[in-house]
Amino acid sequence: MIAIVTGDIVNSGQYSSAAWLPALKEVLSEKGQQPEAWDIYRGDEFQFKTAVNEALEEAILIKSVIKSHKNLDVRVAIGIGEESYSGGRITEANGTAYLHSGRLLEELKSGKQTLAIRSGLKEKDEVCNLLLRMALSFMDEWTTVSAETIAWTLRNPGASQQQMAEFFNIQQSAVSQRQKRARTDLVIDLLVFYKETFKELIR
Repeated sequence: MIAIVTGDIVNSGQYSSAAWLPALKEVLSEKGQQPEAWDIYRGDEFQFKTAVNEALEEAILIKSVIKSHKNLDVRVAIGIGEESYSGGRITEANGTAYLHSGRLLEELKSGKQTLAIRSGLKEKDEVCNLLLRMALSFMDEWTTVSAETIAWTLRNPGASQQQMAEFFNIQQSAVSQRQKRARTDLVIDLLVFYKETFKELIR
C-alpha cells in the first residue's frame, strides 16, 4: 500500500508563483526525484508519492507552509491504495491510490473542504474525514503566524519551546501562546489517530 497526495493552490491566480512555488518545491523535493516521486503541473497542481503513515502529516505540512503566505491555501486529497503501474513520471502512474486521490481532489474542488482522505475502507474514511472537517474549522483559519508555528513543529519533532523561541527570536511564553492559537495539540492528536486508524495498511 502507498499514499498518493494530489493538491492545488487555492487563490494562486491572484499571486505570482514566486510567492509560493519555492516553498512548495522545498517540501516536495524531500520526497525524492522529480518527476518520478513528485511533480508540479498545470501551473498550480502537484502530486507526490509517500508512505501511508506519513501522508496526513505531509499534507498538513504543505498546508501550513502555503498558509504561511497571506491569503493562500491549498486543497489536498490523500489517496491510499495500490500502485499498478509506475512509469518514469508520477503523473503517468496508475493504481487505486492514484484513482482515489485524483477523483477525490475533483470532488474537493466542487465543495468547500480543503483536505480529505480516501482509502476505499468506508468506515475508516468516514471517521477520519469527519475529524478532518472538524480540524479544518481551525486549520483553514490559521494566520500566517499560526501556520509558521505548525510548519516548524512538524519539521522539528521533539524540539522544545525554547528551541522554537530561539528560532523565531521571541520569548518562550510567546511560543506557548502561538502553539495554543494554532491548536498544535489537536493537530498532533489527529496525526496519532490517523496512524492508528490505518496501521494495518502500513508496511
